[in-house]
Amino acid sequence: MRERLAAAPNGVLEAVAAESNVSLLTVTECLPDGLRAFASGETAEAAMLDMAEWGTVTVLVHSADLVLECKGPLPRGQFGRGFYNLAGGSPIGGHIRLDRCRTVGFVRRPFMGSADSASVVFFNGDGEAMFKVFVGRDDARQLLPDQVERFEALKARLCGAPGQTA
Repeated sequence: MRERLAAAPNGVLEAVAAESNVSLLTVTECLPDGLRAFASGETAEAAMLDMAEWGTVTVLVHSADLVLECKGPLPRGQFGRGFYNLAGGSPIGGHIRLDRCRTVGFVRRPFMGSADSASVVFFNGDGEAMFKVFVGRDDARQLLPDQVERFEALKARLCGAPGQTA
């Protein structure tokens, strides 16, 4: 799998996981070192609070039956009644079982027709994605430079040195 992903890291990772009968986290761990980094799920709230300052992002939920995307600013949240509750004022809202997050992944890689993508992936204890937050794009479909800087800074803060796992 490592050789396959090194040669072609731009496909749908969920499809690779399904074909290989492994978790999405396992597939993501097989990406080349420079394309992924990981932090403990204990950093999930810190990641969410940081991303709430980024501006318009895309939140994606991918299941076997659905790929749902929503664009907007990620609202600040707070814990209550067993959920991390996102405040209003954005098309993005809801209630997340953030305590179930075991790993926060930072993935920056080519994807299909785009030159570059960057996402923060919240993995549950089964190694599946709870949801992903993608860096925003401009009208020319390029990643927003200020968000890329914030993504890289958050990754460095939560994951430590390149290639390390917190």
